[in-house]
Amino acid sequence: MSTRTPDRPIVRLKPKAQKRLRLGHPWVYSNEIEMSAEVKALPPGSLVRLLSSGGDELGTFLFNRHPLIAARLLSRDPVEVIDAGFFRRRLQRALSIRERLIGVPFYRLAHAEADGLPGTIIDRFGDALVLQVNTAGMEALTPALLEAIDEVIAPETVLLRNDSPVRELERLDGYVRLLRGSVEQPVEVREHGARFLADLSEGQKTGWFYDQRDNRRWAGDLIRTAAEGARVLDAYCFAGGFSIQAALAGAQTVMGVDRSARALELAGEAAALNGVAERCTFRKSDAFAALEHLAKKRDSFDLVIADPPAFVKGRKDLPQGLRAYRKLARLAAEVVGPEGYLVICSCSHHVDMASFVDQIGRGLAEAGRPARLLRSAGAAPDHPVDPRLPETQYLKALFLALD
Repeated sequence: MSTRTPDRPIVRLKPKAQKRLRLGHPWVYSNEIEMSAEVKALPPGSLVRLLSSGGDELGTFLFNRHPLIAARLLSRDPVEVIDAGFFRRRLQRALSIRERLIGVPFYRLAHAEADGLPGTIIDRFGDALVLQVNTAGMEALTPALLEAIDEVIAPETVLLRNDSPVRELERLDGYVRLLRGSVEQPVEVREHGARFLADLSEGQKTGWFYDQRDNRRWAGDLIRTAAEGARVLDAYCFAGGFSIQAALAGAQTVMGVDRSARALELAGEAAALNGVAERCTFRKSDAFAALEHLAKKRDSFDLVIADPPAFVKGRKDLPQGLRAYRKLARLAAEVVGPEGYLVICSCSHHVDMASFVDQIGRGLAEAGRPARLLRSAGAAPDHPVDPRLPETQYLKALFLALD
């Protein structure tokens, strides 16, 4: 057993700043910390013991004075050893949950704070793992994390996709680094009986969006019970997740639209893998322009799916982003046929569900389409949310029946 480490640097909170921490919140903001000269001199990502203003121990935190979120909880034990064994325990628990809920080795293995790995995600693609480390503290601890990964998973391929813009907040450089194995070819992803292709090194994020897994199945169910000849439009189709599930559910024709030529290429190849290529068409276009064009043609679809990238990347973008969601809802509703369905999503964590529902409702009203909200959903269960950190519940998906 490793020796406990009571000699970590101490960071102290300002008076009255500990109340939220005592209630279980895992973040400390920079304006809540006594920024003494000694604290300011700590290297970014330092392991520290966090103390209340009165001297009470609050735990082991990762500290970086530069971003707004200056300290992130790693352990409630202020002297716990943070080594490969520590990460092994976290990963084993995360793995047991995924194996129980997902069943196949294609999922998000670790989802940042909710799985005890601050600012770090690990996506699994069979024998390949893609890591994205977005905090200076976890960057420094990556060797221990990789050692634990070898013990728990022993993957053939490990790729670091540390190219997220959010790393800039932590004063971290961006890079992509293959640690072992090969990612020269797209890897196959299995999901609810369907087969997809993911580009791990060049695709968005880590190459695939596991968070929409269950929502894609639900969208397919809307087609599965429809009359023969159902037509589907998948705006922002990426690599074909919603499109192919709709085709497999029985849609007669599926049109996928995206601006990424590489994503459309993967979508087409996946359609062929699943034997639905003759029913799927993928077009390179801006989704707003495509929707406006289809509306002018008076084209209509039994199901329209609009799953855009984040319109709100920061709080300053919120007013403009909300208007964009409203416009998207209006344009999408204009091409939903009589008694058709609309699935519309937001992955902007700055947009709360109530505001999103309000803007979608306004857009539907502008289109003159009465609607029923059938289901509101978030991410699949391999994207858990820390109940103390509800602001990380970023994904919102609305399933609507339009009159």
